[in-house]
Amino acid sequence: MNDNFFVGKKLPNFNLKTSKRDTLTASNLMGNRNIIFVYPKNDTSSCTKENLAFSENVKEFDRLNINIFGLSKDGIESHKKFTNKYNLEVELISDPDIHLIKQLGSWVKKSMYGKEYLGVERSTFLIDENNVITEIWRKVKVTKHVQNVLEFCKKI
Repeated sequence: MNDNFFVGKKLPNFNLKTSKRDTLTASNLMGNRNIIFVYPKNDTSSCTKENLAFSENVKEFDRLNINIFGLSKDGIESHKKFTNKYNLEVELISDPDIHLIKQLGSWVKKSMYGKEYLGVERSTFLIDENNVITEIWRKVKVTKHVQNVLEFCKKI
């Protein structure tokens, strides 16, 4: 599936726990613009850098009325430890059964040392006030990614 399949579509329904609340649903996000960035694993080098970069820019996104959520398959306790360890400002969504990650097309075939496996593709989704996906960044490289997303959001 390419991103044309996702852009212009509604955010899939979900009901997941976060680092800040017992339940977050797609309907909770209605009425606000949101960014959901999907990342592979808490407390790994690139994932930590990405979470810190979004956290450092939360106030800038707030000025644009955009909420920031990180999404991974890590459990809620892992999210809470990760948040506390790095004083993260972003709210982390726990998707241990990878339902939402799969629905967003971020569970993909990967290859390492010639072996294929399924894993999380680092990706970022911009969602409008009506829960419509308006922009997607795939195969994200962490360096300057948050700055690029912020610059894009300032123009809309």
